[in-house]
Amino acid sequence: MPIVRIELFPGRDRATLESIARDITQLFEKAGVAAAATTILFSEVAPTDWFVAGKSLAAATNKD
Repeated sequence: MPIVRIELFPGRDRATLESIARDITQLFEKAGVAAAATTILFSEVAPTDWFVAGKSLAAATNKD
């Protein structure tokens, strides 16, 4: 049973998240995994809480 965890910035609407989840589920189906066995988890992380090379992504985009 695959569990796919996707961490992303906030701001996508429900329809977009559902579309992403459907596409990922279909990819697993092509690999022989039943749709009911695939779990997708979305976690929204604020740019101020996401760091790369010790700097927040908000700071990198001047949103800090």
